Amino acid sequence: MGPEESMQIQSNLGSTIAMAFDECVENPSTHEYAEKSIERTLRWLYRCKDEMERLNSLHDTINKKQMLFGINQGSTYDDLRIRHMEEIAKLDLDGYAIGGLAVGESTEEMYRIIDVVEPYMPENKPRYLMGVGTPSNIIEAVARGIDMFDCVMPSRNARHATVFTWSGIMHLGNKCYETDPRPVDEQCDCPTCRNFSRAYIRHLFKANEQLAGRLAVQHNLYFYNTLAEKIRDAIDEDKFEQFRQKYSTLLAIRI
Repeated sequence: MGPEESMQIQSNLGSTIAMAFDECVENPSTHEYAEKSIERTLRWLYRCKDEMERLNSLHDTINKKQMLFGINQGSTYDDLRIRHMEEIAKLDLDGYAIGGLAVGESTEEMYRIIDVVEPYMPENKPRYLMGVGTPSNIIEAVARGIDMFDCVMPSRNARHATVFTWSGIMHLGNKCYETDPRPVDEQCDCPTCRNFSRAYIRHLFKANEQLAGRLAVQHNLYFYNTLAEKIRDAIDEDKFEQFRQKYSTLLAIRI
């Protein structure tokens, strides 16, 4: 697969957003390799842009308004991250993503890279942090200017009995929930919390019932959607910093 094939596949899917074809280097990576990688990714981006314009001009294209987001790379090297962001910003794309994070570096290092890159991202275009993350990660990234996220964490962790609540992170396999009649999260009104107890869901996990994962996934996805709503409301009401101070640390606590 190359840039053109990637754009064609995404065009056939008809998604609202198509992501540019890029290289996500391993971590750690040498400065020399990371530099060659961002040059390669930049060349690919020009080809993605040309192919996207061609595809969107065809009469039988599913979504003629499909948007193209460029992806910032550069490992954990400030100079490469900045240089690459400056170059891809020149293309005036529909949005911009920060890629290559949450791949083994520390949380502090991830936040540092966002702080380095953000001043060079166009102010009037969506900013997307790829593959992130925990509720606390999302709050901290929003505080640094990020708008959009994607991550398997809420569903993957749920299938292994880990759920996110407004009091912190809970593992439903723990014995302390064996006879606990309370909902997963007493502050949540998702269908799982309205209808099932911690004890029952724990029983389902211990019995290897598929319903356990389904109920936990339903709760986590509902929780993440509610988190996004609360973040938006806090921003609209000019209360985001208070929200951050209350929840950023709290939601990372393991109960």
